Amino acid sequence: MAMAKLVCFLLLALLGISMAATQVMAKEEARNQLDSGGYGPGSLKSYQCPSQCTRRCSQTQYHKPCMFFCQKCCAKCLCVPPGFYGNKAVCPCYNNWKTQQGGPKCP
Repeated sequence: MAMAKLVCFLLLALLGISMAATQVMAKEEARNQLDSGGYGPGSLKSYQCPSQCTRRCSQTQYHKPCMFFCQKCCAKCLCVPPGFYGNKAVCPCYNNWKTQQGGPKCP
């Protein structure tokens, strides 16, 4: 009886470790896909900022302020994260630039 419990416990532990490893590998793969897409610090030239900010701000109802701050951030960081919202971890400069109140400066 004790041996059956031990075997059951070991199988559950192995299953748990396998699930955790799968999650870590999936996150790493997603990060690699974003990195290979040409995103990241210094991935843009300054003349590319307007078009990338147009893409980034295309789905917001606050288009003018989004464009203003996005272009300001892009000029400094030479990076605009992928997508319309979020994904700021791809561009640390863009992510870490804060307002005086501590909020995010870059959209």
